[in-house]
Amino acid sequence: MTNDDGIESPGLTILAEAALDAGHEVVVAAPHRQYSGASAALTAQEEDGQLVFVNKRPPGLPAEVRAFGVKAAPGLIGFVAAFGAFGDKPHVVMSGINLGANTGRATLHSGTVGAALSASSHGIRGMAVSIASGDPQHWDTARYVTDQALAWLLEQPVDERVLNVNVPDIAPDRLRGIRPAKLASFGAVQARVKELGTGYVQLTYTGVEAEEEPGTDHYLLARGWATLTMLRAPVDDDSGVTLPRIDGTQSTAEGHEGEALVDVSTGTVMSTGSDRPTGEIDDDGDAPV
Repeated sequence: MTNDDGIESPGLTILAEAALDAGHEVVVAAPHRQYSGASAALTAQEEDGQLVFVNKRPPGLPAEVRAFGVKAAPGLIGFVAAFGAFGDKPHVVMSGINLGANTGRATLHSGTVGAALSASSHGIRGMAVSIASGDPQHWDTARYVTDQALAWLLEQPVDERVLNVNVPDIAPDRLRGIRPAKLASFGAVQARVKELGTGYVQLTYTGVEAEEEPGTDHYLLARGWATLTMLRAPVDDDSGVTLPRIDGTQSTAEGHEGEALVDVSTGTVMSTGSDRPTGEIDDDGDAPV
C-alpha cells in the first residue's frame, strides 16, 4: 500500500483493511509528506546515500501491519518495492485512496497513479484508487468499490497496465454502480501565468468545466458511478506516423555482426530534495538506493 497524500492519510487504512479481509499479507510504505502531482518521479530525501524512514503510521491501521514512512516520492517507493526494499516483492501495489479524483488526462501528473505505473513496469499488478473529495465522508463506499476492483484485478494476468479506480463521495445507497470508463479529454486543473517577474513566474490554478463526454470517467463519476479505467505505462507508439530514416557517413545495416558499439549512459536516474543528484549508475550497473 502506498499513496501520494502521505503516510498519515486514512485512505491507506481503507486499502489495507480491504486487502487483509481478502486474505493477503499487507505492508504499507508511503511518503512521509504529501507528494501530490509527483507522477512517477524517482525523488527521495537521502542521508548518506540511504533512503530515510520515519516512525509514522496511518490512523487506525491494524497493529499487525508493518508500516514505513519513507522520505521519497510514491513512484520511487513503488520502484524499490519491486526489489525487496520493504520485504518480498509484492504481488500487488495498491495506491491511494487519494483525496480527490484522478480522472482524464490529469492522471499523467498523479503521484497515486504514478506509484502503480512504476510498480507495473516491474511485473507487479498495480491499482490506483481515488475518492472524489478532499474531505471524504463516505469511506464505506470507497471500501465497497475497492473490494470489487481488487477481486477483479487478481483474476487478470499481469501486464504493464494498471487499474485506475474513481469513487464518488456519496453514501453506498446512492452509488449507481461501477462502470468501465475512458479517460476524459481534459485535466482536472489548468494553470495560467498571472505575473512574469524578475527571476520568478507567478501562476494561478483553476478548475475546468468538463465537457459533456458520455462514457468518460469524469462524466460518469459526476453522475454517481464509480469508474474503472485501464492505464498503460509508457510504450513506443508510432502508429500513423512515418518517421525519417537518415544515413550518416558511417552507416551500416542495423544489426550487422561485428559493428562497433558506443557507450550509452543512463545519466542520473534519481533526484533528491537536497539540490543534488543521486542514483547515478555505478561501474557494476547498479543504482544505489
